[in-house]
Amino acid sequence: MTDFDVKTTCCFSGHRELDDTFFIDNTEETIKKLIKEGYKTFLVGMALGYDTVVFQTLLKYKKNNIDIIACVPCPEQSKYFTKEQQKTYLELLNKADKIVNVSNEYSKGCMFKRNRYMVDNSSLLVAYLKENKGGTYYTVKYALSLNKKLVLV
Repeated sequence: MTDFDVKTTCCFSGHRELDDTFFIDNTEETIKKLIKEGYKTFLVGMALGYDTVVFQTLLKYKKNNIDIIACVPCPEQSKYFTKEQQKTYLELLNKADKIVNVSNEYSKGCMFKRNRYMVDNSSLLVAYLKENKGGTYYTVKYALSLNKKLVLV
């Protein structure tokens, strides 16, 4: 059970590695459009790469009365991040309106569980998908299987 309206909730999924084809402007324009359309809650998976950039971009729009929910797959998510990545991760967690720990400990499927949680509790998925493999591809397929709206950036 969530304390936010799924109809006005959006989630994000994207690759950890951002290559030279990635432009944050596409995601930022999508975020601005979604806020104008009435989306108020944004679920972010807190991974490196796309998730980090999305969270930082969403912070620019806090004045629009939006909520950013950090969806953490497990408490050890940042264990293998570099010191700088851990610092950024903690700074973002501290700026989240809410933190959801999807699993109590790391397991082989906790990242997929986190992705399913985000899709299940959203009406729309914004995805940066460049390869038909991996977590983002799985998440896009899962969202489509549930007839969720999808925006590819």
